[in-house]
Amino acid sequence: MREALIVWGGWDGHEPQQCAGIIAGMLQEEGFRVRLETSTRAFASPQLSTMSLVVPIFTMSKIEKDEVANLSLAVREGTGLAGFHGGMGDAFREAVEYQFMCGGQWVAHPGNIIDYRVNITRPDDPVMEGIRDFDYRSEQYYMHVDPSNEVLATTAFSGEHAPWIEGVVMPVVWKRRHGQGRVFYSSLGHAAKEFEVPEMRTILRRGMVWAARA
Repeated sequence: MREALIVWGGWDGHEPQQCAGIIAGMLQEEGFRVRLETSTRAFASPQLSTMSLVVPIFTMSKIEKDEVANLSLAVREGTGLAGFHGGMGDAFREAVEYQFMCGGQWVAHPGNIIDYRVNITRPDDPVMEGIRDFDYRSEQYYMHVDPSNEVLATTAFSGEHAPWIEGVVMPVVWKRRHGQGRVFYSSLGHAAKEFEVPEMRTILRRGMVWAARA
């Protein structure tokens, strides 16, 4: 049985405990044995490299050098990494090694909670199968992203809340490699209630399964 590790904590505004419970249920339905931890010390565990998948849900906060080094090594050796919104894309702002692995870092969400559209750029990818462009209400993440990411969905900024970025097309969902490991990220999911959006939930569920080591 594949084993997944969920490490949750950090800023409470992203409802990490509730989201961790939802993610655990999704992975269990996919046949994973799931462990939940609430300290970044879990990233330093010698057993990390035996995990099929690691899901960080830890907005902001800090990670120690030995923790991020061990996590990066585990992924490079084949452990999958997957996550969403600030729990992965705005975690550990000072840890550039972590950002290099994830393929991006949050920098702004102009207008805060707004209505925007998610555009599917790779409808042929199994993660996106049957999913069409959809409207979404949440924080529209503006991110600094790695050009090597394989982008599956994007969003365009209207410029209403920051005129100088009008028309900017920003990745929303991507996958990538880090060494031998697969990495998946979706910027959707500010709060637990957003898991009620079928497209958001399906994309993340499929992405986690894709990232996991067989």
